[in-house]
Amino acid sequence: MRKTLTTLIVVAAMVPAAWAQDRIFRCGNEYTNNATQAKERGCKLVEGGNVTVVQGARPKASGAVAPGAATASPAGASRVENNDQRARDADARAILESELRKAEARHAELLKEYNNGAPERNALDLRNPQVYMERTAELKASIARSESDLAGIRRELARLPPPAPAK
Repeated sequence: MRKTLTTLIVVAAMVPAAWAQDRIFRCGNEYTNNATQAKERGCKLVEGGNVTVVQGARPKASGAVAPGAATASPAGASRVENNDQRARDADARAILESELRKAEARHAELLKEYNNGAPERNALDLRNPQVYMERTAELKASIARSESDLAGIRRELARLPPPAPAK
């Protein structure tokens, strides 16, 4: 009994030492396990669950902006003139309308090939009915994607200001 009590006391004394090796300190957005560096920088000990830190790439100081971050124009930057903005909107509308025409043509081709769920069978389909079923399912999925693409392009066109009246 005395031997187990002594062993238990020794193990209990060693546990804080083992924990001390795994202490993590937070210094702002950085983490360290170097206690002396943490004291110098005034870092706080992270308590509780495990900490996993993955080192990422440092952001460039060249004025790159993270996606989704709000951007403010510099004090010396000029605003886009109304005529320039109208020209950009017209270009965007022309590009979207061109994409819409291409997407509509592709959609029409898919519908014709799908033939209301009964595409024309080719030689491979006649030999292997499973291939025909897979091709039919792929066509149906392609039509659904095409319809989604068309709806997206139409939404983007609706967001643009109406075209300027012709003079």
